[in-house]
Amino acid sequence: MKVAEKKTARQQLDDIILDISWADIAKTYFGKSSSWMYNKLNGRDGNGGHGEFTDEEKEMLRNALFDISARIRMAAENLE
Repeated sequence: MKVAEKKTARQQLDDIILDISWADIAKTYFGKSSSWMYNKLNGRDGNGGHGEFTDEEKEMLRNALFDISARIRMAAENLE
């Protein structure tokens, strides 16, 4: 029996991956570069090894997405 492989963050976020500016999230919420973010999303460390988000980084990303979703909702509600 083959053990199921763990999905990368990119695979888990597939539904919104093209709709989000990951470079802006990297800079605004993490103070990091876009390449850092794309490596993390793809489960790499930038040197070819594994480099998934840490638990703390996952929580930061989760909160960033919640913040962005709240801002989008507010903008939509305020649209005249």
